[in-house]
Amino acid sequence: MHDPSQDAILAALVPVLDGLAATFGPSCEVVLHDYRLGEQSVVAVAGQVTGRRVGGALSEIGLSMLRKGAEAVNDLNYVTRTPDGRVIKSSTMPLRDGRGELFGALCVNIDVTALRQAGDILSALAGAGPVEPAATTFTNDFDDVVDAVVRGQELALGKPFPALTRAERLDVIGSLEERGVFKVRNAVPRVAERLGMSRSGLYADLAVARKGPREES
Repeated sequence: MHDPSQDAILAALVPVLDGLAATFGPSCEVVLHDYRLGEQSVVAVAGQVTGRRVGGALSEIGLSMLRKGAEAVNDLNYVTRTPDGRVIKSSTMPLRDGRGELFGALCVNIDVTALRQAGDILSALAGAGPVEPAATTFTNDFDDVVDAVVRGQELALGKPFPALTRAERLDVIGSLEERGVFKVRNAVPRVAERLGMSRSGLYADLAVARKGPREES
């Protein structure tokens, strides 16, 4: 059952989304998340930058915020790149109720691709190379977020998940844990399916991964 005070905070913020998006113009998108809903946390959107819609999924950034829980703080003015190459400047601000419990987040995304390109030209003229932002998966499907995280790990290791040693597999699962993937309700069966594992096998490996440093076996 939802806390009425949390519902009231979310309801009060909905008109704020439209105001912020209108203030910053068509390059701005504001997204409201209700973490109590699990993976499909998006409850309101104003503007269109990343294609988010109501009922959409958490991004890796949202997962990180959820994982931090009580320790989550404002994450302001970070820069990421979408899969289609656009550069996005974002801020994610956790929402807490009167007891300090984290239950959602307000996210502002601004497409700064054109500004970034202009800056790269100026940097090139000055003899300095551009700084590449990290890629982030903005999607309305939580499975896509999981897939992006797993693909990143597979790319870093240079081989697909089925070909990993047990120690490498535990490292991948540990990385998913560190990114907050397993904080999402019903994440285990989704991840198990993506990794080609049984749920019981994933639970067992997750328990081992949570214990800390791992050795090759």
